[in-house]
Amino acid sequence: MDTRTSETRLRIERLRDALNAQNVHAVLVPSSDPHLSEYLPERWQGREWLSGFTGSVGSLVVTRDRAALFADSRYWTQAEAQLAGSGITLEKMNSGASTIYIDWIAQQLRPGETLAVDGQVLGLALANQLRNGLSRQGITLRTDLDLIQSAWDARPGLPTAAVYEHLAPQAAVSRADKLASVRKAMAAAGATHHLISTVDDVAWLLNLRGSDVECNPVFIAHLLLDASGGRLFIADGKVPADVSARLAADGIQLVRYEQAAAALAALPADAALLIDPRRVTLGLREAVPAGVKIVEQINPSTLLKSRKTPAEAVFVREAMAEDGAAMCEFYAEFEASMARGERWSELDVDAKLSAQRRKRKGFVGLSFSTIAGFNANGALPHYRALPESYSQIEGNGLLLIDSGGQYLGGTTDITRVWPIGTVSTAQKRDYTLVLKGTLALSRTRFPRGTLSPMLDAIARAPLWEHGLDYGHGTGHGVGYFMNVHEGPQSISKAIPDATMAMEPGMITSIEPGLYRSGLWGVRIENLVLNVTVDTPEKNAFGEILEFETLTLCPIDTRCIDLSLMRADEIAWLNSYHATVRERLQPLVSGAALAWLLERTEPLAA
Repeated sequence: MDTRTSETRLRIERLRDALNAQNVHAVLVPSSDPHLSEYLPERWQGREWLSGFTGSVGSLVVTRDRAALFADSRYWTQAEAQLAGSGITLEKMNSGASTIYIDWIAQQLRPGETLAVDGQVLGLALANQLRNGLSRQGITLRTDLDLIQSAWDARPGLPTAAVYEHLAPQAAVSRADKLASVRKAMAAAGATHHLISTVDDVAWLLNLRGSDVECNPVFIAHLLLDASGGRLFIADGKVPADVSARLAADGIQLVRYEQAAAALAALPADAALLIDPRRVTLGLREAVPAGVKIVEQINPSTLLKSRKTPAEAVFVREAMAEDGAAMCEFYAEFEASMARGERWSELDVDAKLSAQRRKRKGFVGLSFSTIAGFNANGALPHYRALPESYSQIEGNGLLLIDSGGQYLGGTTDITRVWPIGTVSTAQKRDYTLVLKGTLALSRTRFPRGTLSPMLDAIARAPLWEHGLDYGHGTGHGVGYFMNVHEGPQSISKAIPDATMAMEPGMITSIEPGLYRSGLWGVRIENLVLNVTVDTPEKNAFGEILEFETLTLCPIDTRCIDLSLMRADEIAWLNSYHATVRERLQPLVSGAALAWLLERTEPLAA
């Protein structure tokens, strides 16, 4: 065994020691924190620390004699490699929303035995599923134990970096106005108080940003609002004095992070507390006194922040142009260097593309870790080149680059695929079918209020026609100088609910893909904005929306099999490239300008 694998086994054994000491028979370690975040501060990366699996989604179950990691198809290849020799088996799930581990636990444990999971990081909705699934088998669920704490001696503490304000003009809506909008929604729901635990909701609502989570400008905090004020539960020392004074002027008091549960426990008996069951943990819910009325609905801030204002959209377009200019500079350098026979690795792509972004106006940081995957690595949707594991870019094939930036005026996320050397007929076919999916959805019009999962099949249809598909969603919501993944909309195979309705101002990705394991991967991604279309039939049939493509970067035409493209598809692509050229031309010069002009040349229909 290598050192890493030995360390993994030792950590699992230490967890088992803690499990036995508490007389429980299994422990569930979800990818979660007290805020149910997608990306976690180090303190709550227990699943990664225990298993060595670095994917952003997955659940670990450890019994007294078995350990299993549950992950969906985006991570199967990665998980198999990272779990090798660890004694942890990979259990494959069909989707990230699956909870098949509940059935697995029920099969492993006998009636009367106990499963432990830390209630402070367990979502309320998942807790209900666990209880229902296990109680039928006579299995007890304990949520009062943090067994990770017992096993992890050097566990990191809370992040300490200071928060800062997101200021005008980019912060186009004031904190006071946002608070007023949320309180209006509270009143409409009959709530006197409202608990907000999701860190992006807290940051958006208070016009604050932080750096507690890599690539996400958020900070660890809870917020409890009432009809006129609020308490921000945050670690001491994180809010500068001048920011604290301005928060106080808007009725927001600072309270120690650890006091959130106590504040809930002290709510008056006649209080009515609005909580979002998908965005609050069991631990906090159980702190609420039995007499307090609970109002369950989606956080009003989640809906509000998903709908960017016209003023915010202006800044988003500016950020997209800056991001596009950075990519022109990078790709011009990359192609010229490769043409000279110079060697590049996937790590070089990451470093040099990030360096170009850092030069752009308003840039704050990356919006996620760059994915630069050549050939077989491109077939891993969440691949990341690391110093100990990466590929050289040489020979023939496809280079997939998925990257993005955080700007004061918006968040970017873009995927492009570029030919290296000679591209095969099969690779061109795959590339073109994915492109057709991107174009099909990009051109779609739909009634306002359409549930976003209903649009998913439009991007998949060109692939389905040839018996092909991909395992991830087609599109996710994107924040405004905020998390690169946000809800409530999701263009995916998710079972839709009313909160997923498409509304004007929402920004969503369109990113169909196709992955040939061990060979190559293709994904072509743009961000789009929901905008209203004026139609003659508007009064009779309601408001119609369409997508404005925000991302500004050429889509490589050398990989296209033109025999598979229709004239209207070519016309859309030519129109898009004309827009890219017009918007980016004033921002670049020299080699980058020459590259832009060449890559935006129109195709003949």
